[in-house]
Amino acid sequence: MSDIEKIHGITPDLTRENVDRLLALFPDVATEITDPKTGRTERAVDFDALKERLGDVAEGNRERYQFTWPGKREAKRLAREPIAKTLRPIKERSKDWDTTQNLYIEGDNLDALKLLRENYAGKVKLIYIDPPYNTGHDFVYDDDFSQTQDEFNAESGEYNENGGRLVANTESNGRFHSDWCSMIYPRLLLARDLLTQDGAIFISIDDNENKNLRNICDSIFGVQNFCAQIVWQKRTSPDARINLGAAHDYIVVYAKNLLFFKGKMHKLTLSDDRKSQYKNPDNDPRGPWASVDITGQVGHATSSQFYKIKTPSGAILNPPQGRCWALSESTFQDLVKDKRIWFGFNGSSRPRQKKFLSETEGGNTWTWWTNSEVGHNQEAFKELKTLFPEGVPFDTPKPTRLMKRILDIASDRDSVILDFFSGSATMADAVIQKNNEDNGHRRFILIQVPEKATGRYSTLTEIGEERIRRAGEKIKSDIEAENAQLTLDDTSRKMPDIGFRVLRVDDSNYEDRRKLVDEYSQKDIDDDVDITKMDRSDLDLLFEALPKFQLPYSSKIDVLSGGEFDGHTVYSVNDGQLLACFENSIPESLVRAMASFRPRPSYVLVSENGFLNSAARTNFTEIFKQSADSKTGGTQIRII
Repeated sequence: MSDIEKIHGITPDLTRENVDRLLALFPDVATEITDPKTGRTERAVDFDALKERLGDVAEGNRERYQFTWPGKREAKRLAREPIAKTLRPIKERSKDWDTTQNLYIEGDNLDALKLLRENYAGKVKLIYIDPPYNTGHDFVYDDDFSQTQDEFNAESGEYNENGGRLVANTESNGRFHSDWCSMIYPRLLLARDLLTQDGAIFISIDDNENKNLRNICDSIFGVQNFCAQIVWQKRTSPDARINLGAAHDYIVVYAKNLLFFKGKMHKLTLSDDRKSQYKNPDNDPRGPWASVDITGQVGHATSSQFYKIKTPSGAILNPPQGRCWALSESTFQDLVKDKRIWFGFNGSSRPRQKKFLSETEGGNTWTWWTNSEVGHNQEAFKELKTLFPEGVPFDTPKPTRLMKRILDIASDRDSVILDFFSGSATMADAVIQKNNEDNGHRRFILIQVPEKATGRYSTLTEIGEERIRRAGEKIKSDIEAENAQLTLDDTSRKMPDIGFRVLRVDDSNYEDRRKLVDEYSQKDIDDDVDITKMDRSDLDLLFEALPKFQLPYSSKIDVLSGGEFDGHTVYSVNDGQLLACFENSIPESLVRAMASFRPRPSYVLVSENGFLNSAARTNFTEIFKQSADSKTGGTQIRII
């Protein structure tokens, strides 16, 4: 077992991660630099040496294709820049806190994505977002935090409760499109890291920023991972105010790895209309079927695809002029023997192959999604009206049928689904509905900035939380009513996860003591004994530490205080995978109780104040070493 290690309340430095990756590949291009602010010496990349190592393929050919805009460099920096923030749990606003696997996060999604990256990288199967379309009236995020608070307040605009500026990006702004690109770029850059290898992102957009979005996605996900641009018919009738009004939006789809994603995409369940096209005119015992053409193009045909066919009536047929048979002769004869070839009622028609409904996996997905199939704006409004009969609190919701179509083709029954522009929380509603339909265990993570709302709700996050509560209670009521009608022989329906944990992006739970040596006073040194902020709870401290152990924010958390713990508060995460105690001066009896806990914890977390002195710290590690099992290994101890 290693000695005690300290963990820090700051997200990883992505620039440092990239440097370490490069130096692992090319150790001979390493150099050292000294940070003028901290005086620390760090490894860095000698880019002149790297160019010599790789060869500058663009040398002498500087006019090369690339997509850029004013502010792109800063947008990249924002994505890489570490932050000293945390996700604070808000139990009083949560539902089914102890059992739910769903998360609802309030705060700037750039910060939230950085925090999620630590323990959800490579774990999100599906991302859907409906970002601001930049029409001049919707809100976008201003990520320039280099200004002082007074400078912020001197500008026009709205502010969230943390002082972040929310501005209407009007077309009079000279950087109208550039500002939008700078907003979306770092968020998509971080989002890519969260996707599984077979995952994909679906992005709603209109004509206004479609071109820029595609260019940005090409650069982040790679042109080779573009999957589709879906056209969704969002209206049922023309807009009477506009002579030539748009009746559609786009949904742009990119995969983390297109080959893996296509291999895992699901076929759609056939609609009742499609099923009605399957008939059984010959009373085939295999049930209803539909016939398909068995002729093909001659471009890549082989000689085995040119042959004569004798029909049951005795007629001799050749392939149509300029075509061939799509099947080889041997394959065709095998299908005839299996009675899978249909020659028509008179037995003399051109042959077609029978496809049985019972053997059909589902339908392929087209990129034209009609409102009759996946809903429209008016339907989405009516859905909210059903949940909020006292008045719809959100103007531009998406229909749950649209979200469920995306879930159908791009998620599994146990997938993690992320929406970091969650608006009225339609995706959460759809996930609960889908789990109810197929007994799935999909989990959602929603992120929404607390933008001001009108009416009875003060922020969009309040609307989102209330929608999830009401949608869940509606399903719960329906299931309970249905189960009440069951007889003893019937199986009752299971309740899906209708809960959610509310988390809020906030500053770290610890005071920032990262100062230069000559900036410290004796008081600062004394204060460093305990830098925990006064208004933070043990649960706050625990949630800030979870990413450091790769534990999800939905982890099971038990409070242990009785029995062998003798009234001391110890938190058990995932049935003892992590034990945490934030008390000062932890007594030896408690250390031994934690060391003897079974199953043996993989990690133990304590605060720096848990040790009375260095001797107590040494004793802590020795007790755990003595209790270590040679087969299972020891427990890793961390302080925060």
